[in-house]
Amino acid sequence: MILQALVDYYETLAASGKIPRLGWVSVKTSLALELTKAGEISQVILLKEEVEKGKKKVFVPKNFDLPAQVNRSSNVAANFLCDNSSYIFGFDDNGKPMRSLECFASCKALHEKVLDGVESPAAKAVLVFFQNWKPEKAREHPALQDYMDELLAGGNLIFRYDGQFVHEDPAIRQAWQEYYDQIGDGPDMVCLATGNTGPVENIHPSVKGVQGAQSSGAALVSFNAPAFCSYGKEQSLNAPTSKYAAFAYTSALNYLIASPEYRSRVGDTTVLFWAKNGNPEYSSIFNWGIFGGTAPYNERELHTMIQDLCKGQAVTYEETLLDPDMDFYILGLAPNAARLSVRFFLHNHFSSILQNVQAHYDRLEIVKPSFEKFETLPVWKLLSETVNQNSREKEPVPALAGQILRAILNNTRYPATLLNGVTIRIRAERKITWGRAAILKAYYLQNTHLDVPKEVLTVSLNPESKNPYYTLGRLFSVLEEVQSAANPGINATIKDRYFNSASATPSIVFPTLLNLSEKHRKKLTDGQRIYYEKQIMELLAILGESFPARLSLPQQGAFQLGYYHQTQKRYQKKEEN
Repeated sequence: MILQALVDYYETLAASGKIPRLGWVSVKTSLALELTKAGEISQVILLKEEVEKGKKKVFVPKNFDLPAQVNRSSNVAANFLCDNSSYIFGFDDNGKPMRSLECFASCKALHEKVLDGVESPAAKAVLVFFQNWKPEKAREHPALQDYMDELLAGGNLIFRYDGQFVHEDPAIRQAWQEYYDQIGDGPDMVCLATGNTGPVENIHPSVKGVQGAQSSGAALVSFNAPAFCSYGKEQSLNAPTSKYAAFAYTSALNYLIASPEYRSRVGDTTVLFWAKNGNPEYSSIFNWGIFGGTAPYNERELHTMIQDLCKGQAVTYEETLLDPDMDFYILGLAPNAARLSVRFFLHNHFSSILQNVQAHYDRLEIVKPSFEKFETLPVWKLLSETVNQNSREKEPVPALAGQILRAILNNTRYPATLLNGVTIRIRAERKITWGRAAILKAYYLQNTHLDVPKEVLTVSLNPESKNPYYTLGRLFSVLEEVQSAANPGINATIKDRYFNSASATPSIVFPTLLNLSEKHRKKLTDGQRIYYEKQIMELLAILGESFPARLSLPQQGAFQLGYYHQTQKRYQKKEEN
């Protein structure tokens, strides 16, 4: 179960000190406000840090462990010690000044409630700040002028006092913990994640960082219409989750999403993957194996490690012994406005998952051009073969990424939408790339069909195959080669005009192509003409006296593979010469 696995993972992280405890979360923060004893802002400190993003360096907000934040949509609800300019200062750039004043009033009331009676200079400075601050004059404050663009961008602000962050003050932390432990008004129910009885959360904390979802966060567990509810229960009481479990699973999710070593994105799906014991080395080798991520070993070493793990043998990866029987989890999330959709959730032994991934790559293996830089076809590149690379919108069909990943990781049939996407691109571009040929081969090896037998689903050309559709593809490639030999430097070949019709209605197109080829062969030397005529006659002998009238989609797949294999054989000969 998803929530149980995430709660377990949170407890593993918390035990190793990698994640905040209950009532605290990691928050991206842009600016710090240095307060005086009188609650005045003496200076503003930029907290962004420089990180590498791709090939360039950028400044990003810094993460701090701060008081747990509220889950707000359109309602006014303040956070303690960390919020944006609407709540801290009472102004923003949204064109709703009255709402900004409400936000400030809410933030002021929260801090007065939590910090009331706290004997700490930092707490008193924060209280005096809120008591004396005038939102209507906020934009004129001299300390804010150099940071106005950053403030209006909506970045989070925190407080400092006497050179120390206010949220690190022991008395303030204690006050917040006591306040947090008391809030919540859910009824006593059995928690579905822990099995314990106690108060449950009506509204769960937000999950932040899923690309395409709202920047303020999205909900994994959410019920916002009567049609989704049962037995008269409202909101998240339909999935009773204790305050602890709700905090734990969302904290674990936010940690995974914020950590590149546990996260990848394919299409619209954010894929999270982790080992039960929390060791990142499992995720690192998995990320390399299926998504083409970086790894501290060369390709040969990584392949050897994966093969050993698939055999059930433990391997050492960066001084960590990887157990092939370790429980491994993979969760796919997609944005859906203010909510998250679960594309898939998989749980298996690490070795079993790697075995399924390896089986997928074995099916994809096919002869490739020498210019291809990839040894294998990562999932993102596989998906790119289904879209028009010249269009402005290069995203694949939204649900396709999840369907393909589920098929790979479970070693089940590939979705028909994968074949359809590749077929559409072949027809539109009249081009069978290495990736598309690999997909055709893998698809029909897993989704077997009588018209695409294993004899045509080989890594390289199978000259012994008698399959008529495969042979037609080979014949088309030979006729194209004849045309190119007769007209050196030609820009367009028969492929550009006849490929689609030849693979769909051979009986109509091939007689024309053979007549053209006869004219092309007259331009060749005697040796060339004899060489090509021998090939053509051998292929025609396999086909018999007539060509098929129409080819079905699987039959066209065999045709396309025959064409690809024969064409690659031709290029290999040129490279050898």
